[in-house]
Amino acid sequence: MRMRKKKNCSARMEQCADIWIKEPEKLKGRWAECFGNGNNIHIEIGCGKGDFVVGMAKLNPDVNFIAIEKVEDVIVMAMEKAKEAELTNVLFTDMDAEKIEDIFERGEIRRIYLNFSDPWKKKKQAKRRLTHKRFLDRYKAVLLQGDYIYFKTDNKALFDFSLNSFAEENFKMSNISLDLHNSDFEGNVMTEYEKRFSGMGMPIYRLEATYLGWEDNREENTK
Repeated sequence: MRMRKKKNCSARMEQCADIWIKEPEKLKGRWAECFGNGNNIHIEIGCGKGDFVVGMAKLNPDVNFIAIEKVEDVIVMAMEKAKEAELTNVLFTDMDAEKIEDIFERGEIRRIYLNFSDPWKKKKQAKRRLTHKRFLDRYKAVLLQGDYIYFKTDNKALFDFSLNSFAEENFKMSNISLDLHNSDFEGNVMTEYEKRFSGMGMPIYRLEATYLGWEDNREENTK
């Protein structure tokens, strides 16, 4: 069901104007200038209400974060949390993930977080899943060689789909967990969905993936 836009959303968005990037395409290749430093840039695609990105920004002041969320009524809550925490290393933009190649140069991003993405359960909706080939191709276009995608979900079917998708697109996967909260993994920062689902006793699935085709591409380009 489509969320009804709150009447005061636009005003609340404007109150966060200093961390809200309205025209991200104008910053392609120049995101470091926005932060005023050369720290690594990590992005979260689908930041929701911001628990994860705000938590990560607090724990990692030497990393710059860009949170992407296309639903204004949701991203405004994330921005307000960042403002309240007085964070200087996180920016937000309301856009669709399909456009990330329009706003980032190759190698400009050092890590991508995909947390509790919409599973798009119907088979005909598979192309909308953020771990579908057409999105993985976009991620490869903006990540620096050797860097990673971190993926978490509560949906077993989406996780299985993602395992196959990453493998088919020549990604190496590591730190695979079928029950994150009962594993030895340390340093996990939870999203608002994760808190809810784990509180219900549901397993959380997680993996890290890096593309192995960089060397092949480089060899082809030199022929």
